[in-house]
Amino acid sequence: MLRRKPTRLELKLDDIEEFEGVRKELESRRKQRDEAEAAAGGEEAAAIGALGTEHKSREQLINDRIGYKPQPKAGGRTAHFGTFEF
Repeated sequence: MLRRKPTRLELKLDDIEEFEGVRKELESRRKQRDEAEAAAGGEEAAAIGALGTEHKSREQLINDRIGYKPQPKAGGRTAHFGTFEF
């Protein structure tokens, strides 16, 4: 692998202004989305409460999001030590 000197990047005023504009636009979109979700979340909470569904733990929500389905572990001490009983 060849080594070379680091490239120097210069940040110009136009770049900073563009970054600030994009950042403000993203923040305004996020606020609008959060407000819409909060309004919809209140309605959903009422609907969920009426249906009587169970609440999932944080771990279960993460597992659902990433598609992980944990398998139940074999219970008891005998599973760890074979046929030995203590």
